[in-house]
Amino acid sequence: MKKIKMFVLPHCPFCKRALNWMDELFAENPEYKSLEIDIIDESLRPDISDNYDYKLVPAYYIDEKLIFSGAADINIIRDVFDNAIKG
Repeated sequence: MKKIKMFVLPHCPFCKRALNWMDELFAENPEYKSLEIDIIDESLRPDISDNYDYKLVPAYYIDEKLIFSGAADINIIRDVFDNAIKG
């Protein structure tokens, strides 16, 4: 299982929606609860976020590789989770 990094901004409606969908997915599949997800507020942690190349939030990385950035839907997030589980 690989670690996920998720970059967000506090006032981003797409980030809030993604976080809600993540909660739905945790309830749907107990295996997802075991994922290690580091949620990074880029406005509070520019020392971290400045080292990553993405244009839109939320942005998902697995093993330092950008998997998706922008307005995600629940299926995109499920794919990110499944890719992290597959390792």
